[in-house]
Amino acid sequence: MERWRCRKCGYVYDPRVGAPGYKKGAAFEDLKDSFKCPLCRAPKTSFRKMRD
Repeated sequence: MERWRCRKCGYVYDPRVGAPGYKKGAAFEDLKDSFKCPLCRAPKTSFRKMRD
């Protein structure tokens, strides 16, 4: 599963871990457009896909 990093604070969304309010296993693309970084509250558009 792909991980996504917040460009503002560096938080990594990992589907294997999930995020507050979202179940483990939820792909980043399946998160609501209103999703915000749990650390800095940046919008979903502030995230970029990480390369392995």
